[in-house]
Amino acid sequence: MKEPHIDEFKITEHIELKSLSTTYNLDEEKKKIEKELNKLSKKLADIQNAMYAHGKYAVLMCIQGMDTAGKDSLIREVFKEFNVRGIVSHSFKKPTDLELKHDYLWRHYIALPARGKFAIFNRTHYENVLVTRVHPNYLMYENMPDINSVEDVDEAFWERRFNEINNFEKHVSDNGTIIFKFFLNLSKDEQKNRLLRRLNKPEKNWKFSSDDLKERKLWDEYQACYEDAINKTSKFHAPWYNIPADDKPTARYIVAKILYDTLKTYDDIKEPELPDDEKANIDQYKQQLENE
Repeated sequence: MKEPHIDEFKITEHIELKSLSTTYNLDEEKKKIEKELNKLSKKLADIQNAMYAHGKYAVLMCIQGMDTAGKDSLIREVFKEFNVRGIVSHSFKKPTDLELKHDYLWRHYIALPARGKFAIFNRTHYENVLVTRVHPNYLMYENMPDINSVEDVDEAFWERRFNEINNFEKHVSDNGTIIFKFFLNLSKDEQKNRLLRRLNKPEKNWKFSSDDLKERKLWDEYQACYEDAINKTSKFHAPWYNIPADDKPTARYIVAKILYDTLKTYDDIKEPELPDDEKANIDQYKQQLENE
């Protein structure tokens, strides 16, 4: 089985999405890929357990992608071996009334992981430079002092948001959070196939919404916004990774491999040792318990 390398996917220079592949060949059958993913999931769970005891780092994993890109199933399969105490997933939907009374980053700040934990943002703060850029009328709900109409939303506004997001991520990174940002790069043809599967299988109908087709018509606009966002916010401390997403098992394995290969470089993440006086008395403590 081919072993993918982080550098194949990390965005370190200006990119054009149309030049990035939505497929990747691991040269292996699906069952073997899934078996190897299970092994990686267990290794990641071991790292998370050590992180929980260590208490110095947190992990923030951000997932973005077009509808049907496989975000939910990726989370389920990559993290199924984790202890639930050490991981939490947030799916950011339409902002609530309370959230709209704060700045757009507020709800993401309060969802950040504590040190020792993993947090997954399933759709992220980047919705604020993606969906709202394609649909600038949504910004009117934010009731910002300097934005009174869509005409007030210019390029300077978006540049300001990119700077705010970069500052947010730098602050988070500087304070012990390891950031991963995954763009699940799905082809338009594969999205069509997945939408059709939702319609053709009655048990999958609930996943379909007519809004999916409306958003699909805006495919090119979304691609342009993704490209701009990735180019302006892929930083050393918070890199973007392009994940070919046309094949779900392959995408899941690549994400897990990137997480594992990165986290294992943090050789200071380890369980704390007992104090010397406690360690010296381990045999005594064992005997005390055995004699009860």
